[in-house]
Amino acid sequence: MRARAADADGAVDAAARYYALALAARPGSEVVAIRAYREGLASGDLALARRSLAVLSRAGVAPPDAAVLEFADAVAARRRDRAASAVQKLGDSPLEFLQPVLAAWLAVDGKNPEVALQLASREGDALDRRYASENHALILLATGRTAEGLAAVHAQLGALREDQQFRLAAASLLAGHGKRDAAQALLAGGDPVLVLHRERLGRGPKDDARFGASRFLVRVANDLASEETAPLAIALARAALILDPAFDGARIALAEALSQEGAAAKAREALAAIPAGSPFVREARSAEVTVLARAGDEDAAVRTATALSFEPGGSGEDARRLGDLLAERARFAEAAAAYAVAIEREGAPPNWALLLQHGAALEQAGRWDAALPALRRAVEIAPSEPLALNYLGYAQVERNENLPAAVAMLEQARRLAPEDLNIADSLGWAYFRQGDAARALPLLEEAARANDVSGTVQEHLGDVLWRLGRRYEARYAWSAARLDADEPMDARLAEKISRGLAATGGTPRS
Repeated sequence: MRARAADADGAVDAAARYYALALAARPGSEVVAIRAYREGLASGDLALARRSLAVLSRAGVAPPDAAVLEFADAVAARRRDRAASAVQKLGDSPLEFLQPVLAAWLAVDGKNPEVALQLASREGDALDRRYASENHALILLATGRTAEGLAAVHAQLGALREDQQFRLAAASLLAGHGKRDAAQALLAGGDPVLVLHRERLGRGPKDDARFGASRFLVRVANDLASEETAPLAIALARAALILDPAFDGARIALAEALSQEGAAAKAREALAAIPAGSPFVREARSAEVTVLARAGDEDAAVRTATALSFEPGGSGEDARRLGDLLAERARFAEAAAAYAVAIEREGAPPNWALLLQHGAALEQAGRWDAALPALRRAVEIAPSEPLALNYLGYAQVERNENLPAAVAMLEQARRLAPEDLNIADSLGWAYFRQGDAARALPLLEEAARANDVSGTVQEHLGDVLWRLGRRYEARYAWSAARLDADEPMDARLAEKISRGLAATGGTPRS
């Protein structure tokens, strides 16, 4: 019970200690062993994790990710036979998609490049192909096929941030083969993370299974970083650190997964282990912002994000992160200033989503005169983006400005995203503002059927129902809206329930 209470508080070190005591008292208990296994991984008590795993394995109930830990232990101990056996266990589990890539890197260790490349070229579903194609390119580099490898790397690269780790892995392999110019070229650009890696590019790691498998497991752990899959992401990140204890990218992935599990102190401990000289140090500070914010330490998160944004080398992404934090805390004027910095740093052409965030923050700060040009520019750049069309259209409807054009925008947004209930609400409200309550009603009823419907939608629906003479239903909708109302909105709704709809004044979106 003490272990469970500590786990619920995110105190994974204490939870692991208590589970270790429970396991010692009940050494054959599978129920205790599975909990001890998870807490051992979360706390970094790998001896407890391995002891628990032995219990689960003897009972035939080891979780699928246990094979990944076995693989890492075997590769680190240079026991290729045991590593191959662990990979084989993945074949009949939900983690089967890990099998071909881990087997391919094991073949690299065995000096079987053709087998490795064949395994990394395995046909499969989209998930198999996604990871296999990346690792096929890295294995080409690792086995000295530089020209083919570079071509394959460039075929995989895109503009998304998730390509960054792949880019870094490829650059490390190139540096290890003496191809520093090619490695530097892969890390070109002004992104502060790439700049750090470019400046601190060493001679490269040994191109073996420890390198390749650790990068692959971290790639998957990052993809799995959500509250539902955090225990698996923790297991993969721990296995990556067993394979390559110097790989700070694995510590960042571990911190993210621990944070998702509510273990904020342990997550910060993982980040604190990254030395100041590491090329991952800037990513670690960015990750710390997320950990602090998720743990509810808002002031510390904002301070850290502010320092990161305004120090030399601060990027547009750093400024945007700060803006997001400030906007979430209703500090809209400051958020707008941060988004303006992000737009300036990112340069031309401006990103429509960033313009939308800037305009929205200005609007929420009460600066409609400054917000309108930013929102219009976002729509000009992205005329087929429903989010931009909806925001600008609704904002103008609320102010009774340019109604025909605003309604046209919302109708276009509706055509582009007919399933979006926020857009259904916006368009229904626009029709109501134009005096067509009958046309508004089905859209607002559709929006109100959502399980997570907002109080604003219910208030809109109540206003329309009242205008159509359905006053009992209107009061019911307004009463429902009070469940999601702040103090000013609640007072307005109470007045409507008492006296009816005196006017069709604006209903601010919550």
